[in-house]
Amino acid sequence: MAGELARVTPRDRLLLDLLDQHQTFTTEHLVTLAFGSVGRARNRLNTLHGRDILDRFRHFHRPGSQSWRWTLGPVGAAIVAAARGEAMPRPAAVRDATARLAMSPRLNHLLATNGLFVALTGAARTRPEARLGRWWNEQRCRDATGNLVRPDGHGVWVVGGRAVPFWLEMDLGTEPLPRVADKLTGYAALGPRRAYPVVFWLPTAAREANLHAMWARTGIPDGVRVATGADDHAAAHGGPAGAVWRCPGDPARVSLADLPATTGDGAAWDA
Repeated sequence: MAGELARVTPRDRLLLDLLDQHQTFTTEHLVTLAFGSVGRARNRLNTLHGRDILDRFRHFHRPGSQSWRWTLGPVGAAIVAAARGEAMPRPAAVRDATARLAMSPRLNHLLATNGLFVALTGAARTRPEARLGRWWNEQRCRDATGNLVRPDGHGVWVVGGRAVPFWLEMDLGTEPLPRVADKLTGYAALGPRRAYPVVFWLPTAAREANLHAMWARTGIPDGVRVATGADDHAAAHGGPAGAVWRCPGDPARVSLADLPATTGDGAAWDA
């Protein structure tokens, strides 16, 4: 590991930090996050894989081949641990963690969650006035909320002088809609400093419409602000940064930057 420190670039360190926080990304995700070119990404990622800084896996897929899923390799995990002043993990333990992740039933959910934040990061690169000001993983969200709720992620989307914080609930269509709708109950218990809008990302506009119909019957808990986006609709309308978000009771769609925010002062959100 000591020999690798002299060869690890600032971009490599960015990759290590992202993978440490968010566990895994596809090749396409990393192109957007750090490279901008598929060719450059593949060359560097393959080099880092050959040096055990990164590891990767993919499942059988037909037709074609599945994109690689990238994780920390033994050397990369050791570099991260050394930077924190922690004991370096055994290489076998790092490999075991990658194997468990590869077989996890939540892998697709994790990749979808990371993919939304990657899309926002990519959108910010094309808009000088926009940036993703914060991106928390699931564990960081639980630490902040005391397990009152279980968000899949949290971000602050900043456009111009306006910042919109949000909790993310990623839905892949595998849960019954009543269970999805009931997730808002916990958010009503959060204090005002964490009362960010809750955004649900659903696979289809049809499922999104059914969720809104359910909320129209059951109501939204007091003090909770909600918006939904549908992956199939957003694909042709600018992704999650576009005008793809729908608030209950309003058929019009607005951009993430136009969602009602708790406050216009970002300082309070960091407390």
